[in-house]
Amino acid sequence: MTRGWFCWDNAALFAFIAFFSFSCSKTPAVEQGSLTMALEAGPAMIDPLKSTDAVAAKIEGLVFNGLVKRNDDFTISPDLAERWEFIADPLRAVFHLRSGVKFHDGSAFTSNDVKRAMDFILNPENASPLRSSFADVKSVEVSDDHTVIFNLNRKTAPFLSSLTLGIPKLGASNPVGTGPFRIVEIKRDDKVILERNAVYFDGAPKMSRLIIKIIPDETVRTLSLESGEVQIIMNPITPDLLPRFRENQRLKAVTSPSANYSYLGFNMEDPLAGNIAVRKAVAHAIDRQSVMSHILKGLAEPATGPISPNSGFYEGAVERYGYDPEKAKKILDEAGFPDPDGSGPTKRFTLRYSTSQNELRRRIAEVFQWQLEKVGIGLDIRSYEWGAFYADIKKGNFQIFSLTWVGVADPDILRYMFHSESMPPDGANRGRYKNAELDLLLSAGVTADGEGRRRVYSEAQKIIARDLPYVSLWRPLNVAVTDRRVREFHLSPDEGIKSLKNVYVEN
Repeated sequence: MTRGWFCWDNAALFAFIAFFSFSCSKTPAVEQGSLTMALEAGPAMIDPLKSTDAVAAKIEGLVFNGLVKRNDDFTISPDLAERWEFIADPLRAVFHLRSGVKFHDGSAFTSNDVKRAMDFILNPENASPLRSSFADVKSVEVSDDHTVIFNLNRKTAPFLSSLTLGIPKLGASNPVGTGPFRIVEIKRDDKVILERNAVYFDGAPKMSRLIIKIIPDETVRTLSLESGEVQIIMNPITPDLLPRFRENQRLKAVTSPSANYSYLGFNMEDPLAGNIAVRKAVAHAIDRQSVMSHILKGLAEPATGPISPNSGFYEGAVERYGYDPEKAKKILDEAGFPDPDGSGPTKRFTLRYSTSQNELRRRIAEVFQWQLEKVGIGLDIRSYEWGAFYADIKKGNFQIFSLTWVGVADPDILRYMFHSESMPPDGANRGRYKNAELDLLLSAGVTADGEGRRRVYSEAQKIIARDLPYVSLWRPLNVAVTDRRVREFHLSPDEGIKSLKNVYVEN
């Protein structure tokens, strides 16, 4: 695919949008008390005890509450639990719950609901992907309706962070939580309709109705926003569109730093993708800076690993893989993958690259394809509907894929990503990466504290960068475009949309 195709695609898109915007210049009305947001994909499921995709997490943040919540600065504060304490010998964590909290169906939320949720996660027959996060919980018991006790093998640093997970009412036919909105309709790959929880313990939302429309095509999302059918769109947004949005007086475009991390993942059990020489060659053949400058238009920062430089656990002194096509060729030659015809069309080998149907991701894939061809690597791009793509990744049905981790906060997420015991369905080691030395470090990081914990994760980041189960790409900035009449919406570092609780539309 040539670069000229990109120019024509954008020109045609802008012309079409410009025509449409001119013909719809009158400020559209918004239904009183209603707000519509468009997302590119629907949730695979809405179940905080089993779901793992970022879209589900967005919606679940509006429907469910955890015992604790994570703030935008990644500190932990009370949510369903008012307070807690740790008691030694035997080690227990005692949580005291708020009084008067109701589920959306009107039933009372009690400590028994917490126990049922935790028992579900801990039962291996339920295959909850969160099970590894609670490996140090021996059991959960209740002493009364507002006190729940976690019996622990040991006190772990990420334990409180794990309790941000939403607590559902188990046994309900539809997802039922305690959050600011309740679900009234789920139409797969079409929309999710939420209504205000008027008795929400932290104050009722300002909007009575929230509609999440699933619009996979970015052009349609853009036109829906400009026509007034939709009032908010957010990541991913093709950077080429931002100047257009900023020129539209009816719209407001905002960006903010994120805790997100984009990467290439490899199937470590595949003969090609699992070869360290192949991964190193791919890492050196990709010109990340060119993509960040010309495709992402500066809306991203370089990444060296999952942990953000803003974190106290960040380790910058890791092996790096700068753009160096000649070095990539040399690595492949020495590893026994010669180029059969030099600069000719025949490839050393071809890798299957899995991605979603998102337009921006496909464009980036095509740039990677062009860059890898320069060193003799073919890239067979396969783009799938989001649900099918994500299902394949969890099953290990890929050679290379690209995804973005959203809201990387606690460094213990490295255990979830890379520990050999954290493979699906119990975790997110989707590439089936195994390193015994790293396993020991990640297990030790759970109980370490202070400077010792920092040293553990420093060494872990060095090993991950050396072994390259991921090729780090960049940290994308958060981007959202709203109708200018939308008030109080802000972007969270983790791409959460919990601020919709306080949003209203001025008519």
